[in-house]
Amino acid sequence: MSENDTEHPQRIHVVHDGPRQAPPLLLIHGSGASGGFWTPVVPALARHHHVIRIDLPGCGQSPPPPSYDVPAQADQMAALLDDHGLRHVAVAGHSSGGYVATALAEQRPDLVASLSLISSGPSPDALLRQPFILRALLAPPLGPLIWPRRSAAMIRKGISATAVRPVNLPDDVVADVQGITYRTMRTVLRQNTAYIAERSVPERLTALQIPVQVIFGAADPRWQPSSAHRYDTVPDARVELLPGVGHLPMLEAPDTVGELLLSFTATRPPTTRSA
Repeated sequence: MSENDTEHPQRIHVVHDGPRQAPPLLLIHGSGASGGFWTPVVPALARHHHVIRIDLPGCGQSPPPPSYDVPAQADQMAALLDDHGLRHVAVAGHSSGGYVATALAEQRPDLVASLSLISSGPSPDALLRQPFILRALLAPPLGPLIWPRRSAAMIRKGISATAVRPVNLPDDVVADVQGITYRTMRTVLRQNTAYIAERSVPERLTALQIPVQVIFGAADPRWQPSSAHRYDTVPDARVELLPGVGHLPMLEAPDTVGELLLSFTATRPPTTRSA
């Protein structure tokens, strides 16, 4: 069962899957993407969880926020969980969505029972030289000129450039990506970099002392795959490297990612709801 949350149009866009009485699992997408990027893994997850997919502020069908600062975005995630009366939620974030997930746990440890980070680079120095199409789209002088004229085919090519295996991108997901403005995308990327430059993700996670899972494609073209092992310094963190997978494990290897997430969330404490 899927249900769009449209009661309050100024709030972030939410899609619910699975039984509401099941343990909750919040899925947070990466920069410029939308909740639709999680679609291939949702059926497996929804058999065991109340799956909550969101469009981050300014992405997909969510309105722009006052600030794209990572902690500010985490505040909106906290407000969403508070609205639903949820505590001890399993949270999974893809790429920079992992930073929002981490900031949520930093600010509201009462809300987060465990963290799963997928393709989340640990610090700026682990970033690789990006594929040419992404450099052209995201940086001056070409970026501001090309971005407003992006075709669906160009968007598919840009997203696929971060994958190793073929990925299927439904039209609605491409439309979500097409809707984000160049200025918003640049701001989001700048704020994400600022967050991990201030303090690396492994450092932040070590201070949290909650269960952590890290999933990385062993052929990720955006982040040095070996940088996944920097998370080995986080006490009891589970680090999984997926052979022959790039930056989009949910799209490239959805069965494997679903199994890893379910195996990990099965070990967390029971969920509770606030009165």
